[in-house]
Amino acid sequence: MSQPRNRWIVQVVLVLAVLAFVGVSVVPIIAAFNNTEPQTQNTSSNPGNSPSSDQKSKLQDEVRGYELVLQREPENQTALKGLLQARLQLLSQKQGDIQGVIAPLEKLAKLNPEQTEYAVLLAQAKQQIGDKEGAAQAYRTVLATKPGDLKALQGMVALLLDQQRPEAAIGLLQDTLSASNQTNTIQPGSVDTIAVQVLLGSVHASQKRYPQAIAAYDQAIKKDAKDFRPVLAKAMLLKRQGKAAEAKPLFDSASALAPAQYKDEINKAATAVPTAAPAPAAPTPAPEKPKP
Repeated sequence: MSQPRNRWIVQVVLVLAVLAFVGVSVVPIIAAFNNTEPQTQNTSSNPGNSPSSDQKSKLQDEVRGYELVLQREPENQTALKGLLQARLQLLSQKQGDIQGVIAPLEKLAKLNPEQTEYAVLLAQAKQQIGDKEGAAQAYRTVLATKPGDLKALQGMVALLLDQQRPEAAIGLLQDTLSASNQTNTIQPGSVDTIAVQVLLGSVHASQKRYPQAIAAYDQAIKKDAKDFRPVLAKAMLLKRQGKAAEAKPLFDSASALAPAQYKDEINKAATAVPTAAPAPAAPTPAPEKPKP
């Protein structure tokens, strides 16, 4: 799971700041695994519609094969992961349904409690089928042992906002921050306080509480003046409010502070023309701090 996890961090680190106060829904479960492995077939090698049909048939055969293995060995993780991957690939081709990935995810989450990605994906799947209580329980299970898990925090926040409970979302993040010193004393580095603070700002902004959002970003900036994430989030918020002159020096600062691989995207964000903000929704995930 390390490669998908690393991709997630890279993908959301800038998306967070670009969309922090506009808000987007939880990343669909299919997208989370869509590129975990190379495609089974190279569709460019066979023109026409047959490659897609051939691939579906092959994936269906794989599903049946993994199911037979699991009948004999219910906890065979290789088969569970293969079944999950095949069913997700079928879903990406509009075959099957989300319900089909829940059982293998439940098994994998139970067998690998330290790999919280499985529990988070399980929560996302349950949320997509309308089982909001099941989703909440899956997120709570992660947060009970890893209160600083950013994916679980973002997912739970998104779920609470979807239920029109912004105060509960804010309270969850504030409680996480209040307990972060003790949590990080017990397990150093387990709570990325800057990321949680930026996520808190994005929740305020998604509710159009712009002064509170700015205050959250400013607090994060004070906590670590060399971290580009809250600087960029504040710049994006100011820009979307029409305060381009105030945003420009923040964009410049964020670009100077950010690792090289993010500079181009920050510069694009600084020069992009703002679009009308959609209705408030769930915030994007707060990324982990990139390694230098």
